Amino acid sequence: MRIFDPHIHMTSRTTDDYEAMYAAGVRALVEPSFWLGQPRTSPDSFRDYFDALLGWEPFRAAQYGIAHHCTIALNPKEANDPRCRPVLDELPRYLVKDRVVAVGEIGYDSMTPAEDTALATQLQLAADHGLPALVHTPHRDKLAGLRRTLDAVRESALPTERVLVDHLNETTVKEAKDSGAWLGFSVYPDTKMDEARMVALLREYGPEQVLVNSAADWGRSDPLKTRKVGDLMLAEGFTDDDVDRVLWRNPVAFYGLSGRLELDVAAGDATHEGNSILRGGE
Repeated sequence: MRIFDPHIHMTSRTTDDYEAMYAAGVRALVEPSFWLGQPRTSPDSFRDYFDALLGWEPFRAAQYGIAHHCTIALNPKEANDPRCRPVLDELPRYLVKDRVVAVGEIGYDSMTPAEDTALATQLQLAADHGLPALVHTPHRDKLAGLRRTLDAVRESALPTERVLVDHLNETTVKEAKDSGAWLGFSVYPDTKMDEARMVALLREYGPEQVLVNSAADWGRSDPLKTRKVGDLMLAEGFTDDDVDRVLWRNPVAFYGLSGRLELDVAAGDATHEGNSILRGGE
């Protein structure tokens, strides 16, 4: 089973997770920009974070044979903080970088006017840079949030078919599918979706344009949820081809819209004088 996790926050994971993911079949991933938990206080902290997504994490992932890509954005939660909003002016210089395969995560958290502005601005940046967009739907009032999101996309220069609407569930999947957007589902131990619910939705709506991710952030999460969904799909009668479509071909097709996927990676030796990772400049 080959797996492309299309949304996982490896900044919050350990090297043990990389080893376990590789053993489970993960060969590629996308790490979206997200809120770190501790509020950022200036655009400078975003620059350091973006640089880590573009340099450090791809290096770390490659040690375990996993191709790392990222998406860059001002996330919805921090769009409400006036200290963070100037980062919108910094995004264009990052959106031209190799391995940046979408603008994201963008969308809504509390559905405020500031979030409206940030979403519209970043949808335009995606259109300007020829990139797709990864859109976060809010944890509260999900159906209202989805509808507001789709309205913003329709009003933008970015075609809906170049948008991945993430964190969907039973309440939002039908309208998202009817819109023509790509469909993203985050599978967690306690919140969002679980494996059984995910497989039930795949049976009802089919595997076309569906992407399943583990998200795996700082909270209780599991970077192997993609594999667990694939295993349950097979146990429930889905074919190997169905699993490959959902866990590999669909993510490759969506992020391939960027023209920047680099899926071949050779694991390297990161040890030096007893240390588990090369030190800077070596």
